[in-house]
Amino acid sequence: MERPKFIASCSFGKDSLAAILLAKEHGEPLDEVIYCEVMFDRSISGEVPEHRDFIYETAIPRLEEMGVRIIILRSKKTYVDLFTGRVTRGPKKGMVRSFPVCGRCAVQRDCKAQPIQRYRKTLPPGTIQYIGYARDEPERLLRLEDGRQVSLLAKYNFTEKDAREFCQKAGLLSPVYDFTNRGGCWFCPNAKMPELRHLYDHHPDLWARMLALQAIPGKTTEKFNRTQKFSDIDAIFRQEDGDSAQAA
Repeated sequence: MERPKFIASCSFGKDSLAAILLAKEHGEPLDEVIYCEVMFDRSISGEVPEHRDFIYETAIPRLEEMGVRIIILRSKKTYVDLFTGRVTRGPKKGMVRSFPVCGRCAVQRDCKAQPIQRYRKTLPPGTIQYIGYARDEPERLLRLEDGRQVSLLAKYNFTEKDAREFCQKAGLLSPVYDFTNRGGCWFCPNAKMPELRHLYDHHPDLWARMLALQAIPGKTTEKFNRTQKFSDIDAIFRQEDGDSAQAA
């Protein structure tokens, strides 16, 4: 009887990369790795630039050297497409859709989940997917689909800390972990202040693009996250810089 196909979903964060490294180390079957890149617009990645460079310049070449086949997916829709789209019905008909809603992110749905789901439909029945959930994430482990999804981190008793150390030892730990403990798009409404401060300090071109979107009139919401406009966050950082300059 022919064995099922085995795939791994990978964001190139510590957990999903550790799962791939464990598969190679322990001889677990692995036919391909699926990565879906969310795009800000047609030419700019939604990945934090340091992470995107790590993915394409370090991680993918190393995995390919190990014999791992990488499938890169992208949606036809981008963040800007969704942001500037118009509401087609209801009381806000005609308004600019604007920033995605925290907890119900249209970008996650349309730019990441949908391309992955479309690709999964092309896979043979019985395909098994490795998911990067660690042993110390019991709630996430409960979401695994029986018989279709497997956590190699749990199988080999790896915690999130173990996954980080494993990737670091292999030279495959993304530089984003220098300033955040989570992955995500640089325009994510769930981004924490240190992540936004990093973007403000190191990628002013991307910061300016978000401010330009904030300035578009007729939006359904002015808020970037649950409580703040993007321009509010910009004002906070400018004030911090001004205070630092005065103190110096």
